[in-house]
Amino acid sequence: MRTEKDKLGALELDDNVLYGIQTARAAKNFDLKHKKTQMRLINAIVLVKKAAALTYIKMSIGQDNVYPAIVKACDHILAGDADEAFITEALQGGAGTSTNMNVNEVIANLALKELNFACGRYDIIHPLDDVNRGQSTNDVYPTALRIAAIQMLRTLSENCAKLQQELQQKENAFDEIKKLGRTEMMDAVPITLGQEFGAYAQAIARDRWRLYKVEERLRQVNLGGTAVGSGDNANRKYRYKVIEELRDLTDIGLATAEYPMDITQNNDVFVEVSGLLKALAVNLMKIANDLRLMNSGPKGGLGEISLEPLQLGSTIMPGKINPVVPEMVMQVAMKVIANDTAITMAAAHGEFELNAFMPLIADSLLESLELLSAATELFRTKCISSLQPNVERCLELLELSYAFATAYTPELGYDKVTAIIDESAGDTDLAKELLEK
Repeated sequence: MRTEKDKLGALELDDNVLYGIQTARAAKNFDLKHKKTQMRLINAIVLVKKAAALTYIKMSIGQDNVYPAIVKACDHILAGDADEAFITEALQGGAGTSTNMNVNEVIANLALKELNFACGRYDIIHPLDDVNRGQSTNDVYPTALRIAAIQMLRTLSENCAKLQQELQQKENAFDEIKKLGRTEMMDAVPITLGQEFGAYAQAIARDRWRLYKVEERLRQVNLGGTAVGSGDNANRKYRYKVIEELRDLTDIGLATAEYPMDITQNNDVFVEVSGLLKALAVNLMKIANDLRLMNSGPKGGLGEISLEPLQLGSTIMPGKINPVVPEMVMQVAMKVIANDTAITMAAAHGEFELNAFMPLIADSLLESLELLSAATELFRTKCISSLQPNVERCLELLELSYAFATAYTPELGYDKVTAIIDESAGDTDLAKELLEK
């Protein structure tokens, strides 16, 4: 066992535990048993620490062997060698300080092991004085969140592009299939099934464009601004060079914010991103629900399309098959909308120079990105690509309706067409005959 001390006292830790006293305290204080801080965010923080270490090497700051060892420690983490050491809850007090300290302590102890020292020898490599040099949770955490968000946005954008393409293929394939258009769940006018899918494709195309453009605002980071954006305790040369290193490590065109204090205080960019994710969620929910309705039946519903049967749908009703993938997509959308509300409320409570609720913003945003990336891919591969049109059923429902009648109103007038429909008493053939007279 080893003993670590801080202002509040001492704690006993196992000799080989990679985290330290601050992480151990956080684990006790925030024992929600909910979920841990996402590794995507952890890895992004590690990239920030690695960029800082590389900067200090080039600036010849610190002992000769300290920052090279820190770089190696970061590489071990990024390779997945220490995932079990990151134990902080996603939701925590302190604006993310516990997660930042968890990373600082693990890096310090891995670096110590790299130099053949025991864990806890912070007189050699210190989690704050060395790993966190020139940094604050308040610039590290939001910078890392922006990096993680951009990385996930790129994946989501690619998946949206694939989904759009699949919908466009269906648009072309179904272009000649006539069906009944509906407004307010009621018979409206004739359309084609291809037109319906073309509209879906356009909606996803807009989402894809929005997500692509928002990356521009995420690239502005406050790294080097430290506690409140003023750059206290950060070497001026470091503040500029660390961004260059981080650009190289992430392959993202990051730039120092023109006014770092703004980014430290305000989280409206994350609200903007979340709002765009909500817009995508809304479109996905609408498309998924339409497919559920068009697939309804097989005998008592619309039955205009058939979704691939993926699993049995009932524990009591034999042969029942449910539209499980659209239902999953709709639930993902609902969760994303709920996360957007959480992000909005958290961002609005950024009092004065810092938002204490960054962990909720981070967890909700990354969860939404992760869910939507997976959902768009599953929607495409397990639903859209394999669905089949029921051509005869589409035509049957069209011919049973009065959808054709609208075309006669320019010549005959609205009231006369209405009267003929009423006169036909549900007999569409009779209505057509009367309209043609």
